[in-house]
Amino acid sequence: MSMNSVAKKIVVMLSILVFAYVATGYVLGRSSDDKAFRALTVYGDVLNRIEHEYVDDPNMHQVTSGALHGLLDSLDPQSAYLSPREYSDYKDKVTVKTKGVAGLTLTRRFGYIGIIGVLPDSPADKAGLRLGDVLEKIAGFTTGQMAVDQAKLLLSGEPGSVVKLSVIRRGKAEPQDMEVTLAKLSPPKLVEDKLQGDVAYLRVSDFEPGAANQIRDALIQFDHQGAHKLILDLRDSSEGDVQEGISAAQLFLSSGTITTLKGQTVSPIVSSADPAKAVWTQPMTVLIGNGTAGAAEILAAAIADNHRGETVGDRTYGTASMQKLIPLDDGAALILTIANYYTPNGKEIPADGVTPTVEVHAQPEDAVAQNDQNAPPSAPTVSPDDPAIKKALEVLRGNVPARKAA
Repeated sequence: MSMNSVAKKIVVMLSILVFAYVATGYVLGRSSDDKAFRALTVYGDVLNRIEHEYVDDPNMHQVTSGALHGLLDSLDPQSAYLSPREYSDYKDKVTVKTKGVAGLTLTRRFGYIGIIGVLPDSPADKAGLRLGDVLEKIAGFTTGQMAVDQAKLLLSGEPGSVVKLSVIRRGKAEPQDMEVTLAKLSPPKLVEDKLQGDVAYLRVSDFEPGAANQIRDALIQFDHQGAHKLILDLRDSSEGDVQEGISAAQLFLSSGTITTLKGQTVSPIVSSADPAKAVWTQPMTVLIGNGTAGAAEILAAAIADNHRGETVGDRTYGTASMQKLIPLDDGAALILTIANYYTPNGKEIPADGVTPTVEVHAQPEDAVAQNDQNAPPSAPTVSPDDPAIKKALEVLRGNVPARKAA
């Protein structure tokens, strides 16, 4: 008997034992979850069919691993299954403290790792990577079934080291080979400017630790300069700590709910405004887009739902959630989303994103540029000719009736 046959029979026998155990518990009333029981029954039937009817002698270990990867992939982009080998490699890489990174925010798209954010002046930005790119391979490894956290580790290392990528771009049939040279990122910088009249402009590219304090200092400076209106630009802001986003929202709100974190096993945690922390009480608008995610989404939703200001632009990506690493007895592990953040109006951010109260979509010429491999990646601008900024200025002047997000 071949080793493959032995492995196959062991997997099938173990599966049968699991089904028998669950079935016994079900009959005795120890398991009240009828849906889970039915799912296990179906899974057992599928395994049995594969064992007896597949065209060749199947590799049952591979079949089972693939099924578990697919099971977690079906939940949400952040959840993932790590096989014993993958988890061992993951633990080895996590313990290595590296300083070089690419400057990307990642998710899973179309079964592969996709880019939802690129930090300005980062190695990824300099390499020409952009929102919407799909990474088919990272360092020679296919990203099919790869966890987001695994991809992040592959895109970190010693400063100066080069990571080879295979990138699928919009409108292109064939992957493009690219390279990114890892580097230590400088502390995040805010973009501060003065627009027409008394309108201040503040762009926040990420919410790494310390971002809320930087925003606070900038707001105080704007006030000293005589600014009475604010455009807060959160387009392409997708990285950072959720708590920084909550702290930033408290700078603008004297009352109301900022966000609620909850899940099946996580009791609701409500984050609220604190009048003692509010700094900016003047009119404001918030610019958002498809590259707005995580902490920035929480801030934008808090401003809009508390009627503190309008959100201008496109719907955000939708990623604000909490994950937990769960080791399994066989050496494998799960990265499981255990809670999601909700807007003050009760919308689940990962499911719905944050809808703008005033829509401004990308211009057709922008879409053409995004499909051009040789075109530089588009980025938010401070120009009053920027369509989103132009609309925000109109809103602040009271010339645009806001369309409240449903």
